[in-house]
Amino acid sequence: MFAAATKSFVKQVGDGGRLVPVPSLSEADKYQPLSLVVKKKRCFLFPRYKFTSTPFTLKDILLGDREISAGISSYQLLNYEDESDVSLYGRRGNHIVNDVGINVTGSDSVAVKASFGVVTKHEVEVSTLLKEITTRKINFDHSLIRQTRSNRKAVLCVVMESIRTTRQCSLSVHAGIRGEAMRFHFMDEQNPKGRDKAIVFPAHTTIAFSIFELFIYLDGAFDLCVTSVSKGGFEREETATFALLYRLRNILFERNRRVMDAISRSQLYLDDLFSDYYDKPLSMTDISLKEGTHIRVNLLNHNIPKGPCILCGMGNFKRETVYGCFQCSVDGQKYVRLHAVPCFDVWHKRMK
Repeated sequence: MFAAATKSFVKQVGDGGRLVPVPSLSEADKYQPLSLVVKKKRCFLFPRYKFTSTPFTLKDILLGDREISAGISSYQLLNYEDESDVSLYGRRGNHIVNDVGINVTGSDSVAVKASFGVVTKHEVEVSTLLKEITTRKINFDHSLIRQTRSNRKAVLCVVMESIRTTRQCSLSVHAGIRGEAMRFHFMDEQNPKGRDKAIVFPAHTTIAFSIFELFIYLDGAFDLCVTSVSKGGFEREETATFALLYRLRNILFERNRRVMDAISRSQLYLDDLFSDYYDKPLSMTDISLKEGTHIRVNLLNHNIPKGPCILCGMGNFKRETVYGCFQCSVDGQKYVRLHAVPCFDVWHKRMK
């Protein structure tokens, strides 16, 4: 009966599907902010998840004794009173009958009345909690962590908000026959014993809650999944290995792209340099033959081995030459290697 009332409350309040009804009155006090809940998928035939309470809070599974500083704010949400008819031929009606054990002989419907009064909402300060967990680690030796980690279908969650009553509340159920003009037509003279049932529960009872899933990494760090897109769970070793290989692939791809861009730029530079040389008359480019200019020499005659040209040796292919100039120096070297044509003249034209 309590479960049927909390489900009806969540269905009417809505909240975008984030709210979860408390399944049992005996466990209502375990769904408080920062409490831990295990979310488990039933099977492919049941798309809904099953939430199981635990006796632990978020602090219990963290390393260290430091308390969680995130505060909890509360405010009034609404005043809730509900009366509804439930058919005995539906799943919800069967659940109510099995839960409270009322006599349904000669009845086709059940009337459920829930009087929660003013309910309040208590929620964790998310921004403060997100800042704090960046420095905290999960204790993998905790029994709850070990048991949840061993089950791939289970996800550890933390309660972020709860909705509670503020006064003593009542739930009542009556089995009867649905009337045409009235909600129920009660057969007083034929009313068997056990057709009515009611329960009263105390103030500050939690009737609904919402959770954030936890995604726990191999090093003990963890994230709060603040959106429905992100999913919780444990990072698996094979997942971490795949992620590392993927990052390495991206790094190598980026390095290769940068090298190819550099080679392409240097090749374009050389092409532009040589085309500029060949596009001009010889009288303007062949400055090495003019009086007072630097002299082309064969470096082999001075016991200097063949090597890459300082200009065209920067491209895709390391073009080598035996010629150079002793009047020029680069990086402390008292000569430069330059092809006789056209690199020697292009180089000295730039230097000039």
